Amino acid sequence: MSKHESFTSKLRVRLNQHPRQGRLLWAGVGLVALAVLGSITGPLAVGDAPNHGRVSGAGKTIIEGGTGGSSPLPVTTLVAFHADAQGGDFECLAFLPSRATGAGSGEFDTNAMYVTGKVTSVEILKGAATLRGNATVTGLGAGQELPFTALVHAGGPGSTIKLDISGLTFPEILVDGHISID
Repeated sequence: MSKHESFTSKLRVRLNQHPRQGRLLWAGVGLVALAVLGSITGPLAVGDAPNHGRVSGAGKTIIEGGTGGSSPLPVTTLVAFHADAQGGDFECLAFLPSRATGAGSGEFDTNAMYVTGKVTSVEILKGAATLRGNATVTGLGAGQELPFTALVHAGGPGSTIKLDISGLTFPEILVDGHISID
Protein backbone atom coordinates (compact mmCIF):
# COMPACT_ATOMS: atom_id res chain seq x y z
CA MET A 1 0.00 0.00 0.00
CA SER A 2 1.31 3.43 -0.83
CA LYS A 3 1.36 6.35 1.57
CA HIS A 4 -1.34 8.11 -0.51
CA GLU A 5 -4.05 5.51 0.03
CA SER A 6 -7.02 6.61 2.13
CA PHE A 7 -8.29 4.98 5.29
CA THR A 8 -11.39 3.68 3.50
CA SER A 9 -9.37 2.03 0.74
CA LYS A 10 -7.10 0.40 3.36
CA LEU A 11 -10.19 -0.79 5.26
CA ARG A 12 -11.72 -2.17 2.06
CA VAL A 13 -8.54 -4.17 1.28
CA ARG A 14 -8.39 -5.51 4.85
CA LEU A 15 -12.06 -6.54 4.81
CA ASN A 16 -11.62 -8.27 1.44
CA GLN A 17 -8.71 -10.26 2.89
CA HIS A 18 -10.75 -11.16 6.02
CA PRO A 19 -14.45 -11.41 5.00
CA ARG A 20 -15.60 -12.77 8.39
CA GLN A 21 -14.32 -9.64 10.16
CA GLY A 22 -16.20 -7.52 7.61
CA ARG A 23 -19.48 -9.27 8.35
CA LEU A 24 -18.93 -8.87 12.08
CA LEU A 25 -18.14 -5.17 11.64
CA TRP A 26 -21.35 -4.52 9.67
CA ALA A 27 -23.41 -6.59 12.11
CA GLY A 28 -22.03 -4.46 14.96
CA VAL A 29 -22.79 -1.23 13.09
CA GLY A 30 -26.34 -2.45 12.47
CA LEU A 31 -26.91 -3.32 16.13
CA VAL A 32 -25.66 0.08 17.28
CA ALA A 33 -27.95 1.82 14.76
CA LEU A 34 -30.96 -0.21 15.95
CA ALA A 35 -30.20 0.55 19.59
CA VAL A 36 -29.95 4.29 18.92
CA LEU A 37 -33.14 4.31 16.82
CA GLY A 38 -35.09 2.31 19.39
CA SER A 39 -34.09 4.61 22.22
CA ILE A 40 -35.36 7.78 20.53
CA THR A 41 -38.58 6.68 18.82
CA GLY A 42 -41.85 4.94 19.48
CA PRO A 43 -44.88 5.33 21.77
CA LEU A 44 -44.81 4.00 25.29
CA ALA A 45 -46.71 0.78 25.82
CA VAL A 46 -47.63 -1.07 28.97
CA GLY A 47 -44.57 -2.99 30.13
CA ASP A 48 -41.93 -0.53 28.94
CA ALA A 49 -39.75 0.97 31.66
CA PRO A 50 -38.58 4.46 30.68
CA ASN A 51 -37.38 7.14 33.10
CA HIS A 52 -39.99 9.57 31.78
CA GLY A 53 -43.29 9.32 29.93
CA ARG A 54 -45.57 10.07 32.86
CA VAL A 55 -48.83 11.94 32.36
CA SER A 56 -51.07 13.11 35.19
CA GLY A 57 -53.74 15.68 35.76
CA ALA A 58 -56.86 16.61 37.63
CA GLY A 59 -59.30 19.44 37.60
CA LYS A 60 -62.59 20.88 36.55
CA THR A 61 -63.46 21.45 32.89
CA ILE A 62 -66.28 22.91 30.85
CA ILE A 63 -67.33 21.18 27.64
CA GLU A 64 -67.19 23.49 24.63
CA GLY A 65 -70.75 24.08 23.39
CA GLY A 66 -72.30 22.27 26.36
CA THR A 67 -75.04 19.84 25.33
CA GLY A 68 -75.19 21.39 21.85
CA GLY A 69 -78.34 22.18 19.92
CA SER A 70 -80.30 25.45 19.77
CA SER A 71 -80.66 25.74 23.57
CA PRO A 72 -77.47 24.19 24.93
CA LEU A 73 -77.05 23.52 28.62
CA PRO A 74 -73.61 23.99 30.12
CA VAL A 75 -71.74 20.83 31.08
CA THR A 76 -68.91 20.73 33.62
CA THR A 77 -66.71 17.77 34.42
CA LEU A 78 -64.40 16.58 37.13
CA VAL A 79 -61.51 14.81 35.46
CA ALA A 80 -58.54 12.96 36.93
CA PHE A 81 -55.97 10.67 35.33
CA HIS A 82 -52.47 9.29 35.62
CA ALA A 83 -50.57 7.06 33.24
CA ASP A 84 -47.11 5.84 32.35
CA ALA A 85 -45.63 2.87 30.54
CA GLN A 86 -47.05 0.52 33.18
CA GLY A 87 -50.63 1.71 32.53
CA GLY A 88 -52.89 4.02 34.45
CA ASP A 89 -56.39 5.20 35.22
CA PHE A 90 -58.79 7.73 33.73
CA GLU A 91 -61.86 9.19 35.46
CA CYS A 92 -64.35 11.75 34.14
CA LEU A 93 -67.66 12.71 35.78
CA ALA A 94 -69.95 15.09 33.83
CA PHE A 95 -72.60 17.28 35.47
CA LEU A 96 -75.54 19.26 34.10
CA PRO A 97 -77.72 21.80 35.92
CA SER A 98 -81.08 20.25 36.89
CA ARG A 99 -82.85 23.42 35.69
CA ALA A 100 -82.26 24.99 32.29
CA THR A 101 -83.07 28.56 33.40
CA GLY A 102 -83.94 30.52 36.50
CA ALA A 103 -83.11 29.73 40.10
CA GLY A 104 -80.79 26.74 40.38
CA SER A 105 -79.75 26.79 36.72
CA GLY A 106 -76.15 27.38 37.75
CA GLU A 107 -76.04 24.39 40.08
CA PHE A 108 -74.39 21.45 38.37
CA ASP A 109 -76.13 18.71 40.33
CA THR A 110 -77.23 16.13 37.73
CA ASN A 111 -74.87 13.28 36.86
CA ALA A 112 -74.97 13.09 33.05
CA MET A 113 -72.12 10.64 32.41
CA TYR A 114 -69.36 8.83 34.25
CA VAL A 115 -66.30 7.32 32.54
CA THR A 116 -63.95 5.10 34.55
CA GLY A 117 -61.21 3.30 32.68
CA LYS A 118 -57.79 1.73 32.53
CA VAL A 119 -55.13 3.37 30.36
CA THR A 120 -53.28 0.78 28.27
CA SER A 121 -51.00 3.04 26.20
CA VAL A 122 -49.53 6.53 26.30
CA GLU A 123 -48.06 8.48 23.39
CA ILE A 124 -46.33 11.80 24.09
CA LEU A 125 -45.49 14.44 21.49
CA LYS A 126 -44.66 18.15 21.96
CA GLY A 127 -46.53 18.99 25.17
CA ALA A 128 -49.49 16.74 24.44
CA ALA A 129 -50.26 13.15 25.32
CA THR A 130 -52.71 10.64 23.91
CA LEU A 131 -54.07 8.14 26.41
CA ARG A 132 -55.81 5.02 25.11
CA GLY A 133 -57.64 2.32 26.99
CA ASN A 134 -60.98 0.73 27.85
CA ALA A 135 -63.66 2.10 30.14
CA THR A 136 -67.00 1.52 31.76
CA VAL A 137 -69.48 4.31 31.04
CA THR A 138 -72.72 5.12 32.86
CA GLY A 139 -75.32 7.64 31.73
CA LEU A 140 -74.82 9.03 28.23
CA GLY A 141 -73.07 6.43 26.02
CA ALA A 142 -73.33 3.69 28.67
CA GLY A 143 -71.45 0.44 28.16
CA GLN A 144 -68.67 -1.88 29.36
CA GLU A 145 -65.11 -2.26 28.02
CA LEU A 146 -65.56 0.64 25.60
CA PRO A 147 -62.40 1.90 23.89
CA PHE A 148 -61.51 5.51 24.65
CA THR A 149 -58.93 8.04 23.55
CA ALA A 150 -58.09 11.17 25.53
CA LEU A 151 -55.84 13.84 24.03
CA VAL A 152 -54.53 16.07 26.83
CA HIS A 153 -52.37 19.20 26.68
CA ALA A 154 -49.99 20.19 29.47
CA GLY A 155 -50.73 23.26 31.56
CA GLY A 156 -53.22 24.89 33.86
CA PRO A 157 -56.52 26.66 33.21
CA GLY A 158 -57.06 27.06 29.47
CA SER A 159 -55.39 23.74 28.61
CA THR A 160 -57.56 21.34 26.65
CA ILE A 161 -58.72 17.75 26.81
CA LYS A 162 -60.52 15.91 24.01
CA LEU A 163 -62.25 12.70 25.05
CA ASP A 164 -63.51 10.27 22.40
CA ILE A 165 -65.73 7.47 23.71
CA SER A 166 -68.97 5.69 22.76
CA GLY A 167 -68.89 7.36 19.34
CA LEU A 168 -69.00 10.78 21.02
CA THR A 169 -66.37 13.53 21.18
CA PHE A 170 -66.10 15.91 24.13
CA PRO A 171 -63.83 18.96 23.65
CA GLU A 172 -63.09 20.28 27.14
CA ILE A 173 -61.32 23.34 28.53
CA LEU A 174 -59.62 23.11 31.91
CA VAL A 175 -60.95 25.88 34.19
CA ASP A 176 -59.27 24.72 37.39
CA GLY A 177 -56.45 22.22 37.95
CA HIS A 178 -53.30 21.19 36.11
CA ILE A 179 -52.03 18.65 33.57
CA SER A 180 -48.38 17.49 33.71
CA ILE A 181 -46.51 15.63 30.99
CA ASP A 182 -42.97 14.45 31.77
